[in-house]
Amino acid sequence: MTTFNIPNMSCGHCKATVQKTIYAIDPEAKIEFDMASRKIILDSRAHPDNVQTALASAGYPATLA
Repeated sequence: MTTFNIPNMSCGHCKATVQKTIYAIDPEAKIEFDMASRKIILDSRAHPDNVQTALASAGYPATLA
């Protein structure tokens, strides 16, 4: 499990984009969203660096929490 801060994630559309982006690199990922704190908790086989790169490309730069 990895926690990411995603400061640009502020609405349902953002959430959908983040989810779609992560599922593109790991379709079996489990994502728990905390929209209030703009964080996700991710259970994925994808390396965190790959997740960060994909999210940044989608317009949602993320940092490890």
